[in-house]
Amino acid sequence: MKNIAIRKSKLDAIKRKHPWIFSGAILTDTSEFEDGELVRCVDPYENFLAVGHFQPGSIAVRVLSFDDVEINQEFWNQRIVNAVEMRRTQGLISENNQICRLVHGEGDNLPGLIIDYYNGVAIFQAHAVGMFLSAANIVEALKVALGDDLKAVYSKCKETLPNRVDVENEYLYGEVPVPHIAKENGIPFSINWISGQKTGFFIDQRVNRKLLANYCKGKKVLNTFCYSGGFSLYALEAGATQVDSLDSSQKAIDLVEENVALNNLGERHNSIVADAVKYVHNLETDYDVIVLDPPAFAKHRDKRHKAIKAYTRLNANAIRQIKPGGIIFTFSCSQVVDKFLFNKAVIAAAIQCGRNVRILEQLHQPSDHPINAFHPEGEYLKGLVIQVD
Repeated sequence: MKNIAIRKSKLDAIKRKHPWIFSGAILTDTSEFEDGELVRCVDPYENFLAVGHFQPGSIAVRVLSFDDVEINQEFWNQRIVNAVEMRRTQGLISENNQICRLVHGEGDNLPGLIIDYYNGVAIFQAHAVGMFLSAANIVEALKVALGDDLKAVYSKCKETLPNRVDVENEYLYGEVPVPHIAKENGIPFSINWISGQKTGFFIDQRVNRKLLANYCKGKKVLNTFCYSGGFSLYALEAGATQVDSLDSSQKAIDLVEENVALNNLGERHNSIVADAVKYVHNLETDYDVIVLDPPAFAKHRDKRHKAIKAYTRLNANAIRQIKPGGIIFTFSCSQVVDKFLFNKAVIAAAIQCGRNVRILEQLHQPSDHPINAFHPEGEYLKGLVIQVD
């Protein structure tokens, strides 16, 4: 394992256990280092600091451990078992709930690794080459951690590592046909990790979907940017009189209708293929509840200002259009827009519309998407439940 020396002026971040070491902090010439190789980080006096995966680019090292340990099978077993047991303790791997995130990168002290779980199938997604190269160890660790609850492991890294010619989406262990049925809070969903977005489902809204159900009985609901209809199913199950699912993608709408049919809830459901931003600007139907769950409007800081304006505009249209007393569930998954900026955007939207707005709930990502206390960047999902007078 090669050593990487860290500048004396940059040691504080490592001592605070931030799991990223940036290229500007490095003294060593790394031009001959391989993307994904394990490295030891040391101070200018050769004292050990951390061990992690090297990568060329702004984030030069993703730290696996601040202890001088060997990164062997025992290490992977320990980290994966720890992550899985935390989910088991919360009842997230059970007959009633078969969908959860097993490993959430930095939040589980495995930066660059995402593993989602769907009723026996683990979807492995590496966001760093070092994790991709560790796939065999990770699969073995999943077998240890999950036992009979593991039927297959599917690697879906081609989208996250587009520059690696050796990356293919494929089964690493077992094989399960898609679509595959898995339950979330007792509601069955049809999951397709091969052709679906991300790993096949947006797991991070599980708690917020359940909360939405409390507001939907006897109500007319619009679910925008609906993808496979998670919020729509919860609203229908809760007794909404009508649920309209809106997405610009016909492929997404097909998934919604598949899930609605799976649950025999089609009589009170309508599908709409349209641009959500334009559609919300001039609603033809009075809705009691509107869900605004757009994709990230900004993935980089230089796009943040435009993103805030977009969130303000979208929320203003919904606030302007909704019935008096109506409820809006509004979200941002843009990591560079923190919860304070997002709240300000929603408040600015309310001021523009001249309507009184009350914040009923402040929403965030669930516990299977934990935030490393030393890595605040891991807090990406934020939301509000507001009532409009």
